Amino acid sequence: MNIENKASISLPSNLLHDKVAIITGGSRGIGKATVLRFAEAGAHVVINYLSKEDEAIALANEIREKFGREAIAIQADVSKIEQANDLIEATLDKLGRIDVLVANAGLWQGEAIENMSEELWDKTIDVNLKGTWAVCRAAVPSLRKQGGSIVIVSSTAGQRGEAFYSNYAASKGGQISFTKALATELAPDIRVNSVAPGWVDTEMSEDAFKDPTGLKKILDAIPLHRLASADDIALSIAFLSSDLSRHITGEVLNINGGSVLCG
Repeated sequence: MNIENKASISLPSNLLHDKVAIITGGSRGIGKATVLRFAEAGAHVVINYLSKEDEAIALANEIREKFGREAIAIQADVSKIEQANDLIEATLDKLGRIDVLVANAGLWQGEAIENMSEELWDKTIDVNLKGTWAVCRAAVPSLRKQGGSIVIVSSTAGQRGEAFYSNYAASKGGQISFTKALATELAPDIRVNSVAPGWVDTEMSEDAFKDPTGLKKILDAIPLHRLASADDIALSIAFLSSDLSRHITGEVLNINGGSVLCG
């Protein structure tokens, strides 16, 4: 599969001009695509990563050379509140402000409920849900100062569930409720929205596409009959982060090719 499939559209360089954006889990997949699109749209970017240091540094270098934007790579495990706080403090120290937070860092590992370990359950909830809470909690004081935007990367699994991934579905459903709660709590200063991708052609889910029969079954369930690329998700995140969506908050934007139709 082609995980670098990019839409043939360019974002205007003033869409996020001089905004400072943090993208958690920003070294690969949806995070990497979002970093690239934000830089194209004029933003300075903080690439948060957990373990992919080489990839994060290379991406920061690419941003500076290709787009002339500020780009820094910061290691932090956002499921640890102290490290989430450190990520925000390092961003403010280096770039002075935060305008956009994209809570993208996530984990997709599952098991049948009767075989699921407490360790796997806790790890998934910690990374996907607690990590989102921790980084939002740390960023809100800065976002309030000039008005900002938070975009949380959830999933269709949080809307309809996902067999053998009950831990993941629970964490993503929690993100959706968290989005709606924060949208009302933080208005009018900060807008808070989610994107809910379906199947996305990234490294995290590539094992699911290796079997031709399984892939056909997945595609047959998608009316547009294609997998989303990471760039498809990044474009929607850019929209929700910009003034194009200035009167949208508390929304869950479905990006699934029509496979899950939620009102």
